[in-house]
Amino acid sequence: MSTNPDIVVLREGTEGLSMESYADTLRERLPDHTVALARTPKEERELVPKARIVTGITIEEDLLESADRLELFACTFAGTDHVPMDALADHGVAVTNAGGIHAPGIAEQSIANMLVFARNLHEGWRRKRNGEWRHFQSQEFTDSTVTVVGLGSIGQEIVKRLEGFDVETIGIRYTPSKGGPTDEVLGFEDEDIHEAFSRSEYVVLACPLNDLTRNLVDADALATLPPNAVIVNAARGGIIDTDALVSALQFNGIRGAALDVTDPEPLPNDHELWDLENCLITPHTGGHTPKHWDRLADIVATNVDALEGDGDLANVVYQPNSS
Repeated sequence: MSTNPDIVVLREGTEGLSMESYADTLRERLPDHTVALARTPKEERELVPKARIVTGITIEEDLLESADRLELFACTFAGTDHVPMDALADHGVAVTNAGGIHAPGIAEQSIANMLVFARNLHEGWRRKRNGEWRHFQSQEFTDSTVTVVGLGSIGQEIVKRLEGFDVETIGIRYTPSKGGPTDEVLGFEDEDIHEAFSRSEYVVLACPLNDLTRNLVDADALATLPPNAVIVNAARGGIIDTDALVSALQFNGIRGAALDVTDPEPLPNDHELWDLENCLITPHTGGHTPKHWDRLADIVATNVDALEGDGDLANVVYQPNSS
C-alpha cells in the first residue's frame, strides 16, 4: 500500500468485477503515477486524505473532511444520484462518471433483440427445446422503421450499428433542433412520441429515467404502436408502464418486447412477464463487457492529463469554478 498515492481506488466493486483489476489497469495507463487500492475501511480512511483523485462507486462524506488534496472523484457508474454531490461541491472536488463505457454492449444487445424478433428466432429456440422440427414464418428487418428514444452515447451507438441494415430511423431527443444521426429527429412531446411510434416497427428505449420519461411508454403510447411492433427497453424499467405492457403483450396490442430492465427490478419470480412467450427478458446484463475497466481507465487517464493542464475533463458531472 502506497503511503502517498496520486490515485486511490475504493474497495467496493461493481458488476462482479475486481477492483484490484481496475487498480492494475490504471497503473498500466498511468505508469508515472502512484495508484493505491484501499482494501479495507481503515485503508480508505488512511489513503483518501492523501490522494488527488479517488475513484469508486461513491465516497463517504466523512472522508472528505480531511481530504485537502482531493481534486477529482471519478465515479465508476454512469449515474451519480447516490454520490454526495453537495459535499463534494462544498470541498471544491470535481466529479466525473462512467457514461459511455457500456454503450457498445448495450447497442449490440439492442440490435440482437430486434433481429431475434425479425427472424422469429425465439420461436425456433422454443421448438428446439420441445424437439419439434416444424417450420415457422419470419419477418425481414430490412425496410423497417426504428425509433431510438434518446440520442446520448447509447442511442448514438445503436444508430451507428443500424446503418448497415437498410432501415429508416427516427431519433427522439430533448432538443430536436440540434439534429442527430437519425433520418428524422423529433422531441419528447406527446405528439412527437405518438407520431414516431405510429410509424415504427421497432422502438428502442435508450434514455435516462427522469420526471419527463417515467411511464413515457404508457397505454396510450402502446396503443399508438402498430400491432406488429416490438419495443426494446435498454434504459430503465420505469420508462414503461409495466401493467400496460403486460396487457399489450397478452392481447396482441404489440408483437413483442425485449426487456433488459424491468419495473420492478429484479422482476419477481411469479410476475406475469415471465410466462409471456413474446417477451424476452435479460437480467440487466446489456452493459456487461470485458472492456469495462479498460474504458473507464481511459477516462480517468484522460482526466489526469487534464488536471495537469492538458485539456478539459471528460465525462464531467460537476466541475468547480476555475476562478
